[in-house]
Amino acid sequence: MAKIIKCIIIDDEPPAIKVLETFIGKMKDLELLASSTDALEGLELIKKHKPDLVFLDIQMPELTGIQLSKIIGDSTNIIFTTAYAQFAVEGFQVNAVDYLLKPIAFPRLIEAVEKVKKKFSSEISTEIVKSEDYFFVKTDGKNRFQKVKLDDILYAESIKNYVVIHTKNEQLVTYNTLKKIQQSLPEDQFIKIHKSYIVALNKIEKTDTSEVWINGKNLPLGDTYRAEFFKKINTKKL
Repeated sequence: MAKIIKCIIIDDEPPAIKVLETFIGKMKDLELLASSTDALEGLELIKKHKPDLVFLDIQMPELTGIQLSKIIGDSTNIIFTTAYAQFAVEGFQVNAVDYLLKPIAFPRLIEAVEKVKKKFSSEISTEIVKSEDYFFVKTDGKNRFQKVKLDDILYAESIKNYVVIHTKNEQLVTYNTLKKIQQSLPEDQFIKIHKSYIVALNKIEKTDTSEVWINGKNLPLGDTYRAEFFKKINTKKL
């Protein structure tokens, strides 16, 4: 059965929201969770509902779509909507799935949603088999899965469409997403410190406000993740 893609609309123009709501209502594989004309309220909706997809206007007061997308990070897929074609390049620089120019045509919306569906199909094909102390992850194109012990993991690094799992003895490369890997890791043992890094808490050697050291390597500590990181390590300090 095809995955139902749960989505949210954030656009300061009510007529634009109405158009998207009408189009989404025609698509059986999309479910609209909420919509908002306010970027800050939209951010709270994203935190609350954790949608698969956000239709996000770029030009909005208080907080632009580009700024909001950087706060969201890679936690959800974004399709930008705007009346200004000159923002397309900037939109793709923050890893948007697609860019829709207003007035939005229904066939063009379908094309953009298909790109999101392909991303989810890719995640399904890289399914991870897990247990309490380990998981198996696909590491090559021959349907071969490798066992990864949780205690051996130092950190996981996202590089484009791949994730490199750094362990005590080796580096495992998998065609996967960092989000999918994070779902296989216990929250009390691992934490995301950057859009491209997840680290094992018990492998941290030292840290400051901008970097985390593990196994002699310094990893970046992103602004978005700093507060949650220090909150978690403070609960573990002596």
